[in-house]
Amino acid sequence: MTGRATRNGFRLVFWAGFWTFLLDQITKFLVVHVLGLRVLERIEVLPPFIEFRMAWNPGVNFGLFAGFDMRWALIALAIGISGFVLWWLKREGGNRWTYLSAGLLIGGAIGNVVDRVLYGAVADFLNMSCCGFENPYAFNVADIAIFVGALGLVIFTGERKPAKPQK
Repeated sequence: MTGRATRNGFRLVFWAGFWTFLLDQITKFLVVHVLGLRVLERIEVLPPFIEFRMAWNPGVNFGLFAGFDMRWALIALAIGISGFVLWWLKREGGNRWTYLSAGLLIGGAIGNVVDRVLYGAVADFLNMSCCGFENPYAFNVADIAIFVGALGLVIFTGERKPAKPQK
């Protein structure tokens, strides 16, 4: 990959990460503080499909390891993974979808890092249920971005090697 293409790729990582981070922090602020979810704990948006449920997650996905004080370890892990993704992109390069995916993942990770620094836990508030199934878990914009970014990195990275001819 040429130097210009690499610069453009990292520009895409920056802007995708920046807008993801900003959207995550704005939605958390609006829902948790402006709409008062912190106090109300539950706001029906489009019942029964979408509602806001306040959940402070000190652990990892789905509250795993919430009983342990892992705040600083999880902050270090998120920053470490973000740094690794940037290092890997610098070394391996990629296409625009790879860089976009990396930006989503990094922007989401940094959004959750800010929550852990400010509140000691991640502010989760989105809850989706359907068809008689009540989902007990909540998530946020950063979680969506991390998932989509990680999935995108899996899908859009690696060289497509031609199939070996069969004998």
